[in-house]
Amino acid sequence: MYLRPISRRKDGKRHVYWQLVRSVRCGKRVRQETVAYLGELNATERAQAHALALKFSGRAQQNDLFAPPLPDVANIRIGKVGMENSRNFGDVWLGWTLWRALKLDERCEELLPQGREDISWATMAAVLVIARLCEPSSELHIAEDWYKRTALQETLGLPPEKVNDDRLYRALDQLLPHKEAIEAHLKTRLGELFKLEYDLLLYDVTSTYFEGLAENNPQAMRGYSRDNRSDCKQVCIALVVTREGLPLGYEVFDGNTVDVTTVEHIVGTMERRFGLAGRVWCMDRGMCSAKNIAWLQKTGRGYIIGAPKSELKKWRQSLAQTRDWETVREGLEVKRQASLDGTEVFILCRSADRREKEKAMHDKFQTRIEDALTRMAGRISKARRQLSRGVLERQIGRLLERNGRAAGRYLIDVQEDATVAAGLRLSWRVNEAWDDWAILSEGAYLLRTNIPDWDGPALWQAYTQLTQAEAAFRIQKSELSIRPVWHQKKERVQAHIFVCFLAYALWKTLEKWTQEAGLGSSPRTLLDEMKTIHSADIVLPLADQPGKNLRIRSVVKPTKAQAVLLGRMGIKLPERLDNVTKNQVANHIM
Repeated sequence: MYLRPISRRKDGKRHVYWQLVRSVRCGKRVRQETVAYLGELNATERAQAHALALKFSGRAQQNDLFAPPLPDVANIRIGKVGMENSRNFGDVWLGWTLWRALKLDERCEELLPQGREDISWATMAAVLVIARLCEPSSELHIAEDWYKRTALQETLGLPPEKVNDDRLYRALDQLLPHKEAIEAHLKTRLGELFKLEYDLLLYDVTSTYFEGLAENNPQAMRGYSRDNRSDCKQVCIALVVTREGLPLGYEVFDGNTVDVTTVEHIVGTMERRFGLAGRVWCMDRGMCSAKNIAWLQKTGRGYIIGAPKSELKKWRQSLAQTRDWETVREGLEVKRQASLDGTEVFILCRSADRREKEKAMHDKFQTRIEDALTRMAGRISKARRQLSRGVLERQIGRLLERNGRAAGRYLIDVQEDATVAAGLRLSWRVNEAWDDWAILSEGAYLLRTNIPDWDGPALWQAYTQLTQAEAAFRIQKSELSIRPVWHQKKERVQAHIFVCFLAYALWKTLEKWTQEAGLGSSPRTLLDEMKTIHSADIVLPLADQPGKNLRIRSVVKPTKAQAVLLGRMGIKLPERLDNVTKNQVANHIM
């Protein structure tokens, strides 16, 4: 990774803008990938970034905790100086900084006070979540490999021999009962950091599957799998986030739960925890049913919901009309339509990009159907014996099922024909009404709401924020490895999902931090870069005390590019660490 300057002349002055670039190998070629656009690295921006860091932490960074005093003078045998115990430092230190930025260390200590155990459960909870953020893996892997390779043992004052899989599993058990209290804390803390408004809440459902039979978990059921693993049992997760994608809460449902049946439970649960005032619920069309709409209207709750594609046919005339469309942006138009009874507003939307995508999909399935029908007709004409009409019709049914998006375009007829050996003749023709509707409806979709005072573009913009909920699931699945679930017991599964939820809160905090610092929105890139910053023991043999060493735990100096990243975020790494607890300074001389 390195810095690349770009020179520009503006208003008669020369300005130098900086990009942070890294080399990425793609096969036999190496290309340069921009990690972040840094702009002009001036003193004012550095001061702003430092203030931002203090806002995130809410307290001074505790670098001095990790740097106990050293002897003023020592005689060292230069030829015997060595370095030992290199460990990953940067990523786990950033994870610990985020944990403290959300004040989860304080809240967990309140909820899980130290008892007779050697290591507090609050500390073990931090280990679980930071591990999930930095290198998602099993509790066994954390205990046997990952933790020993990191500098968390100095940061938390927790020696590796105290971290074992049994203690990590028990930490899951201790953490889960405080789910609602921690969710409430996160809502308050994230609101303080980012001045959030909870006027629009985005709600979506996904699933995560199990490896194993999960016989001891009554929630583990087979159902519609978003992961294309219908062979595995699963649970469903309903997540609620803000319009920025910051987490508010979640619930776990049985694996065979249908999305539309979760609405009343989730809306009621979230409002019971966080209040009723000023909420607008945004959901995709999988949540749309007459029962849900009636319930939302009856209870006075605001909503914006995607309507099923079939509902578009009711607005065929409005779709065909060219007047009253509002341009939201190039290639996207919306039209506002009131319902007949005046209780709802419908928003017709049509997108040029979506039209091209749907047309390409229709063309692909049409080609598949026509090619298969042509081959089938050829086989029938060449058959030398009587064919079964029922078998042929089942083959046609399977063909149309596999290519359902264009199945309605064809009117297929299997007729008896005594003039051929097969005794059957296959013919088909195009349903022109299907083509007419496809031309009119491709790229179009429908929204419905009971909010009368928002215009069409504003309602469309609010609905598109649902991509934040979809992105939340994508991050948890790809970056935080919420799937597959290896735990078998119900409580352990729910605790695993809770840890992933907390890691996602850290992820979004880091993303917002980098955005406000002008570093884009790629937390994984930053974590991977920070991971290359190590700490190590510098061993200095004392010349006047044979057999004694001065051992200094130091942090490797960041590269110039890493220093720029840290500077933009207002972060200053400690220069030295020591294997100490928070209130104890160890002896350096061993």
